[in-house]
Formats: sequence, C-alpha cells, structure tokens
Amino acid sequence: MRSIKYLALSLLVLSALYSKAQDIIVIREGNFIRGTIKATNFSSVIFKNDAESMVQYEAKDIKEFVWNGETYVSKPILINKRMEFRFFRLLEQGTVNLYSIGGNTMAAEPPQKRAKVRPSVAVGGGTGGLGGGVGISIGGGRRSEADQPKRIMPTTYFIERLGTGPLMEIPVEGVNSEGKAQHIKNILLQKLTGSADISQRINATDTFDASQVKSLVVDYNSIKK
Repeated sequence: MRSIKYLALSLLVLSALYSKAQDIIVIREGNFIRGTIKATNFSSVIFKNDAESMVQYEAKDIKEFVWNGETYVSKPILINKRMEFRFFRLLEQGTVNLYSIGGNTMAAEPPQKRAKVRPSVAVGGGTGGLGGGVGISIGGGRRSEADQPKRIMPTTYFIERLGTGPLMEIPVEGVNSEGKAQHIKNILLQKLTGSADISQRINATDTFDASQVKSLVVDYNSIKK
C-alpha cells in the first residue's frame, strides 16, 4: 500500500514538472534544458526558460529540440553553395529517416521594450534541390511584428539513409508530372533497398504525395528492424 502511495506521489510530481515545462532543447547528448519553445524559423529557435527569460539558439549550436511532442533535428544543408544548419522536423526514424522543413512554425521576435527601427527577417523556401531550397531576405521598417504579414514557408520533404550521402529532397509538393514521378521513384529505390515488396510498390506508383512517401518509409523501417 505504501509503495502505491509513493508511486502516486511520484506521478503527481512528474505531472507538475511536465506541465510547467514540456519542451526540451538538447545542446548535445546528455546536456539538455527544459522550458517553453515559442517558435522557430528553422535556422534558430526562440525559447523561454524557467526564469522567464527569452533566449535564442542557432541551429549550428544545438543538436535538436522537442516541441509539442515533435522532434526537430539540426542538420547541415547546402544553401546557395554554402553549408548551413537548419532544423528539420523528424517524421520517421529508423534505417531510413524522413524529415520535413517548412509550415506554419515561424518564430516571433522576443518582445521589445520600446519601439525602434529594426530589420525584419523572413524565411522563404521552395524546391530546386539542395542548392536553392531555402533563402533568407532581410529588410527594414517601422511596423511592429503584429503589423507584418504572416509568411508561411512551403513544406519540403527530405530523406536520409546514413552512409549513403547527404539529405535528398523529395519534391512531392507542387504539380505532378511523369518526369517528377520518375525522379521520386529513383530516389526511393536508391534509399529503400533490399525489399522486393517495397520496390514493387514504388514502381507501381504513378504519382507521389507526402503520405505515400511516409507510408513507404514506415513500412520499410518495420521490415529492416
């Protein structure tokens, strides 16, 4: 009976801790902090710690973060012929990893103490391969953050198999075409090797969307466990 009481008390303590700070930033293995993640622009993340201070971390300086139960991993990517780090949302992990970048998780600036002229930073993205998938534009103005139009970065998907080269973009968004479908098939057949069933499913598909690609990767990883 006493052990049950201790267990109940432990669960209450853990529940209180997690309700206070559910988000995690992993600096490196074994070194992490808890707090509240406000948002990300995929090259940095804004974080409120337990002292209620706003802190900004760059993708190159941390390993990953967990936000609302989803993991965002810092990975190198070639942008305008330069290797930079970005946060990628981890969709599936295993022999083959599937990531996405983009969506409506743009970072808000920490509140300013007084109005002043400051640059506005926006992240834009699209297809076009690893060399031109993400770009940053910087401008200036006096309007507040609330006055700025909301920019949503298009969602782009990437696949990774360790030991077989860098992340590869899977261009599932946008207009479908026979050439595009064949390009996606080639990527998937290169990464999802050693399964006749998966290869048959890939070759039998005429058009691909994000859910189909994720299903293929999930099923492949379950086979290769």
